[in-house]
Amino acid sequence: MYILSPSILSADFTRLGEQVQETADAGARYIHLDVMDGAFVPSISFGMPVIASLRKDSSQFFDVHMMVEEPGRYVEAMKKAGADLICVHQEACRHLDRTIHQIKECGLKAAVALNPATPVETLSCVLEEADMFLLMLVNPGFGGQKLIPYTLRKIRKLRDMLNAAGLQTDIEVDGGVTLSNVREILAAGANVIVAGSAVFGGDAGANTAAFMNIFKEFEART
Repeated sequence: MYILSPSILSADFTRLGEQVQETADAGARYIHLDVMDGAFVPSISFGMPVIASLRKDSSQFFDVHMMVEEPGRYVEAMKKAGADLICVHQEACRHLDRTIHQIKECGLKAAVALNPATPVETLSCVLEEADMFLLMLVNPGFGGQKLIPYTLRKIRKLRDMLNAAGLQTDIEVDGGVTLSNVREILAAGANVIVAGSAVFGGDAGANTAAFMNIFKEFEART
């Protein structure tokens, strides 16, 4: 199943709730929430209060991407704010296995993210532990960047690793996704697509619907 997870990092925060609802009405089951601390990545974004506010009016699956140092410190707070899944960076966790299990013990889905230059082989020991893997297609911290070409090879390699292990784990991608390149990304093996400016850079509902039509096209092929 192909899933769109619109990233609110590119939304108009003066009409955030309205725009998020537009994506839901157009078929987006997930919403992507980028939490940045200004340490692991250069930018600072938002935290629990924004997520909790959105949770009051949204039934979408809250896909929380923790771009922070030692994210295990915030698992309980993110659960209370309304997270359904917490994604942590391999590079930000001193004890990745412990953090994954900490998330699961809270009753949430656990995902692991990799920056562009981190080899997918670093995930070999946790292939069976995570519910999803997120591959960054740009260096994290800012929206609107162009996809780094070699990251497509990483998608294919990770999908091959999962297939060899007999796993159908979701592969999410984030950064530089557009309506023009998403077919190539899906063909490489990703099935959960984060899109920020490609959704919120115009009519959020219409752009979401355009992504959903491409997903239907791919589903029809399989």
